[in-house]
Amino acid sequence: MDDRGAPPAFLRYMDWAFGHLSRLCFLLAGLALVGMTVIFAWLVFGRYVMNDTPTWVEQVSLLLVMVIAFLGAAAGVKEHTHLSVVIFRGIVPSWIRTAFVVTSDTLMAIFGGMMFWYGLELTKFKWNTQIPLIQLSEGLRSLPLTVCGALLFLFSAGHLLRVFLGRDERKDSIEQG
Repeated sequence: MDDRGAPPAFLRYMDWAFGHLSRLCFLLAGLALVGMTVIFAWLVFGRYVMNDTPTWVEQVSLLLVMVIAFLGAAAGVKEHTHLSVVIFRGIVPSWIRTAFVVTSDTLMAIFGGMMFWYGLELTKFKWNTQIPLIQLSEGLRSLPLTVCGALLFLFSAGHLLRVFLGRDERKDSIEQG
């Protein structure tokens, strides 16, 4: 049983909001994956059955891949399911492990902030240009990068806050047994 008592209200609200954001990221990434599967089926049907290849499929697929990759990565940081190397954390004392976790979360927050800032600049720069064949804004290609950066910053800052409050409940995959 946890002897620290209930977490503070702001921490419960943060967990609720971040949990919903993470689920939304997984939902959108999943829908993008289904959408990409459907349009590739249309591509194959068009090419081999109708002998008329739809040319827009490649451009739409590139947009969907951005959504899948970046929103999936952001949710993976929140859920602690992203790729990580835990061998060093598993063989060092707990105080060094905590230093590794704080360093990792700090670097992820900085990286996410930079992704957001520069992704926003790129999105604004490209917004008035059109993607060939589908006539959508070129800025849509970098929008998932921008959103991912903001979410990486938020989720990593949330992890850091939990560490400093002594309420970090994440476990490495080697600890979950």
